[in-house]
Amino acid sequence: MANNKDATCPIAATLAYISGRWKAAILHHLAAGTRRFGEIAVRMPPISKKVLTQQLKELERDGLIRRVQNPGAPMRVEYSLTDLGKSLSTVLKEMSDWGKANVLAKK
Repeated sequence: MANNKDATCPIAATLAYISGRWKAAILHHLAAGTRRFGEIAVRMPPISKKVLTQQLKELERDGLIRRVQNPGAPMRVEYSLTDLGKSLSTVLKEMSDWGKANVLAKK
């Protein structure tokens, strides 16, 4: 849970917000702009709808993303980064660059 007030290490405090197998990837994909559930799902590695829904709910609970339900049929739900979520974009970009250079490049 991101609201752990016992965290005194800044890295541990940051990781409390983005820990979870998929949260950093979801935030990275939302950095490009507002996306619907299906648009997020197709950009992710294989992930069940249940797990993706859970991760989105946790990110929303922690104030990193915004969920907007648009009226009409069919119902459309869109997700976007909050200002707090946007503030992680630089960190996530650096993580992405590191992964490309040091992990994916070696495969």
